[in-house]
Amino acid sequence: MSLDWIYYAISWILLTWHSAWDAIGVPVDAVIGTNFAWILAIFFLVVTVRVILFPVFVKQIKSQRAMQALQPQVKALQEKHKGDRETLQKEMMELYRKEKANPLMGCLPMFLQIPVFLGLFHTLKRLNPDNQLKTLYGWTVDQFNSASSAKLFTAPISGRFGSTPQELANLGANGTTVKLIAGVLVLVMMGTTYLTSRQMILKTGWAEDPQQRMIQRLMLYGIPLSLLVSGSIFPIGVIIYWVTNNLFTLGQQQWVLRKYPPPPTASKAATATRNPAQPAKTSGLFGRKPAPQVPTKAAAPKVAAPKPGAKPANPKKGRPAKRQG
Repeated sequence: MSLDWIYYAISWILLTWHSAWDAIGVPVDAVIGTNFAWILAIFFLVVTVRVILFPVFVKQIKSQRAMQALQPQVKALQEKHKGDRETLQKEMMELYRKEKANPLMGCLPMFLQIPVFLGLFHTLKRLNPDNQLKTLYGWTVDQFNSASSAKLFTAPISGRFGSTPQELANLGANGTTVKLIAGVLVLVMMGTTYLTSRQMILKTGWAEDPQQRMIQRLMLYGIPLSLLVSGSIFPIGVIIYWVTNNLFTLGQQQWVLRKYPPPPTASKAATATRNPAQPAKTSGLFGRKPAPQVPTKAAAPKVAAPKPGAKPANPKKGRPAKRQG
């Protein structure tokens, strides 16, 4: 299947944003060794994609909340079908179908962004001044030449940590500068990728389901570590996209998690049971506040009637003495 439609789409978004910044008056020439019009075009490519995928992101959060709410039932099924993996899987899939919860929804936004990443990777990789196919994917010659010479602190955005001496010579770049800028960006990319996964896990907690927990561990540790190797082949412009996307994700997750806080965990519920005077702050699937409780008047203690023949109690006894004026 041809991916040209992705390359055309990514190129169109990049060129549209670059033209917008150029029209506003962002300097075309490098300032402090940086062509800000192209860097901003990459930044707003992220914004464009995230705005388009925002409804999917909200569905992801809601699906995760539904999965959390089902954890007690999942745990009960695991205890019931211990040792019978096939039956357990069937029962769990039936439970997910009945409650309309999708375990794969948590990874959907990431999968939908893979074509964008591949499209940008391919587009920036071909930004070589010696490339004869300058007008491919809707580019003009001037746009191609401008992008191929675009830099971040004098390092070309199409340069890579693993660029060969020949590639660096074609770009007119200093190898040490490219490795330094790319290396720092790779470390930032790894750190922000870890933080996005950690933020979500801290808010939602570790899953009870072993498969879900394995996916969480992969997202938290596996992907950031894999970037240490794969990051060397990413053009600097692609790393800028990844870091910007991570920062956008951190802010978006913080907003969504505040709007849809996770349901109370089992430990919080147990604490609330031990101390009923302090009710849980939130309840329900999306953290709706519980209805306020109206305090009731304490019933007056009942006084036993005097037994027949008993002397009446002195009502004055026990009263405080009158103050002398």
